[in-house]
Amino acid sequence: MPSDSVAALVLAAGRARRFGNDKRCASLPARGMLLAATLATLRPHFGEIRVVLGIEDDPAHLGIAKDIGTIVAVAETAEQGMGASLAAGIHALRAESQALAVAVMLGDMPWVSRESFALLCTQASDRAIVRPFYRGQGGHPVLFGRCFWGSLEQLTGDEGARSVVCRHRDACIEVEVQDPGVVQDVDRPADLDWAGGSGR
Repeated sequence: MPSDSVAALVLAAGRARRFGNDKRCASLPARGMLLAATLATLRPHFGEIRVVLGIEDDPAHLGIAKDIGTIVAVAETAEQGMGASLAAGIHALRAESQALAVAVMLGDMPWVSRESFALLCTQASDRAIVRPFYRGQGGHPVLFGRCFWGSLEQLTGDEGARSVVCRHRDACIEVEVQDPGVVQDVDRPADLDWAGGSGR
């Protein structure tokens, strides 16, 4: 059953021009567009899913159908960096969501396993920061309890959530998973074939 206490927040406002084009629309073998595939992995596990887009983005063009229950949050200053996008998403959550925690996810990580999502959600609470690790490497999603949302909302520019994690080490729960998907994102076109190679 999807979690009612943990919401999912997908950061997808960047076009990632280093990829060569808008990687959110890149085709993932047998799974469609990259961002849509990432969102599809979340639906069985989270009753509330929000995706942060830029002010000029068209959700339909990115494969986000209106009938799947995904809520779009617009980051008007997304060009400033990931911190600005995260702050915009958290601002919308604080105003509209009753969730006790939020799973912050990147839009180019479509290989996280169902077991990882389920395990992380069992550790979530309003006062914990839950982080997955694979072979010593930190990954996503990172779950932030509601008491940390105010700090996330204050992020600016390209400052990600790392600073919030560093300030609250005592609240962090590190969960070791046997899932390389928590650390595998898409930086180059060749990464789209990862699931068909050594990853899965």
